[in-house]
Amino acid sequence: MGAHTLDKIDLTILKILQEDGRITNLQLSTEIGLSPAPTLERVKKLEQGGYIKSYHATVNEKKLNLGIKAFTLIRLSHHKSSAINDFVASLREIDEIIECHHVTGGFDFILKIMVKDIEAYQRFVLHKLSMVEEISQMQTLIILDTDKDSKAVPLDYTKEIPKIL
Repeated sequence: MGAHTLDKIDLTILKILQEDGRITNLQLSTEIGLSPAPTLERVKKLEQGGYIKSYHATVNEKKLNLGIKAFTLIRLSHHKSSAINDFVASLREIDEIIECHHVTGGFDFILKIMVKDIEAYQRFVLHKLSMVEEISQMQTLIILDTDKDSKAVPLDYTKEIPKIL
C-alpha cells in the first residue's frame, strides 16, 4: 500500500473496524473474503499508514450518571497565535471538555462538555471555564437529546481513495 490507493477491500476493512473494533482477525477475514494472514497484513498496513489512529470503547454515559451534555460557543478576546495556543493548552487540562473545535463564524471555538448534572455544569463554568483568561464570551447550548451519534467516518466503500503519502 505504498503510494497507491486504498482499494475496496481496505475500505471495507475500515468500515468493519469502525463498527466493531474488537472483531477478531478470523471474523474480519471471513467478512472480507480473504484468508487471515493477508487480512492481518492489510490491517497492520492501515495502522502503520495512519488510516487507523486507535481503538476505543464507547461507554454508556447514562450508566455513569453523566446526565448533561452541552455545546459551548467560545469567542476569544485576542486572536494572536499565542492566545489561541494558551487557550487550547488550558482546555486540554479540563476533563469535562471532551471535544474542542476551532471554527469559523461568529465564535472561535465550539466545546462539547459532559457533566453529571446542572449543578456540576454551574461549578464547571464558575471554577474552570471562567478561569480561562482568553475567553471574552460564552454561549451554551444544552443537548436535550441525541438522535445520531456515529463515530464512523463516512466513506464510499465502492471506490478507491488516493493515498496521501
